[in-house]
Amino acid sequence: MKGWHRRVFLLLFLFLLAPVGHVTAGEYNLSMLPRYYPEKITAMITPLATYLSAETGLSIKPILTDNFADYEKQINSGRIAIGYENPVVYQNVSTVHEVVATAIKGQGGDRFRGIIITRPDSNLKTLEDLKGRSIMIVARTSAGGYFSQAMTLMARGITVNRDCSLSVAADNKQENVIIAVSVGDVDAGFIRESALHKADKYIQPGSVKVMTQTAWLPNWAFSLSRAMPQEDRDRIMTALLSLKKESEVLRAMGLNGFKRASDFDYEKLAQTIMELQ
Repeated sequence: MKGWHRRVFLLLFLFLLAPVGHVTAGEYNLSMLPRYYPEKITAMITPLATYLSAETGLSIKPILTDNFADYEKQINSGRIAIGYENPVVYQNVSTVHEVVATAIKGQGGDRFRGIIITRPDSNLKTLEDLKGRSIMIVARTSAGGYFSQAMTLMARGITVNRDCSLSVAADNKQENVIIAVSVGDVDAGFIRESALHKADKYIQPGSVKVMTQTAWLPNWAFSLSRAMPQEDRDRIMTALLSLKKESEVLRAMGLNGFKRASDFDYEKLAQTIMELQ
C-alpha cells in the first residue's frame, strides 16, 4: 500500500472510532428544551450564550431544536454541549451530559411541582377516586405535567399509567390540558403549578379548580457534555454562578439564578422514571 493511501486509511479508521459525543474544546453549542415557540427560546438563551462567551473566552453559539425528541437526539449525538432542560429530559440524556447547576425561580426556588385539576362540579375528591378515570397529561416527558403527579400517586399505591386512562395534550401544551378539563373532555388534568392561569382567556371563569398539589421536583437542569474539558467546565460554571439576580441574562430566562447541583439531587426522580417504564 502506497504511503498516502496508508495515511488516508489510518485517518478514516481513527474517524470511525471517534466517540459520538466528542466536542471540540473552546467551541460549543448551547440549547434549551423547546418548551416555548422558537422566537421565545431564542430570546431566552441568546443573552446567556453571549454572556458566557464574553466571560469565558469560549465560543458559545445558541441553537434551536424542533421538539423534545430532537433536543434529546442533538444532545446524545454530541451536537449540543451545553443544555438547559427539565429534570425528566435530563435523565434521558444523562449518559452524555452531567447536571452542574439547578435553576432558581419564583417561590419554589430550586424546585417546582405539579397540580391535579378538575371541574368544580367533579365528584373526584381523593387521589383514589382517580382510578379508572380519564386524565390528560402534558407529555410523557413532562416533569410538572406528569411525573410530579405520578410520584404522588405512587406513594398512595396508584400506578397512573396502569390504573388510569391517560391521553396526551395536543402539542404538549399546558393550556390544552386546562381547556380539556374545563369543557369536560376529561375527568382531570396534570399540569405544572405555575401554569394554572395560562388558559384563562380561553375558558369560562371558574370552570377549573385545583384538586391537589403534587410532589416537589428539582428545577430545570443546566448540563454540560461529559466530554468537555474540565478547564472549560470550570470557566462556564464560574461565569454561570456569578450572575446577579437583576442581570439581563437571568431576566431573559425568567430566573432568579443558578445553584450548584449534581446527579444526587435528581436521584429520586430517576428512580420514579425507572419504575414507570
